[in-house]
Amino acid sequence: MKHGARNHLPAEVTAIKRGAVMCQVDVKLVGTDYKMTSVMTVDSLDSMGLKVGDRVGVLAKAVNVLLIKD
Repeated sequence: MKHGARNHLPAEVTAIKRGAVMCQVDVKLVGTDYKMTSVMTVDSLDSMGLKVGDRVGVLAKAVNVLLIKD
């Protein structure tokens, strides 16, 4: 997947909190103790097939934190 964000960081999903429409996905950056959180729709989460332990790429651009499945 091509993207315009310059910050593409490898991470691992550590927790997922599902709501009715939105969910919160917590990740830990690989090789560090840094943690980040992304908020997305439940439909997007299901479409990506994300689960705890999955490796993802974190794209940080301005105030947005986007996840892409690696």
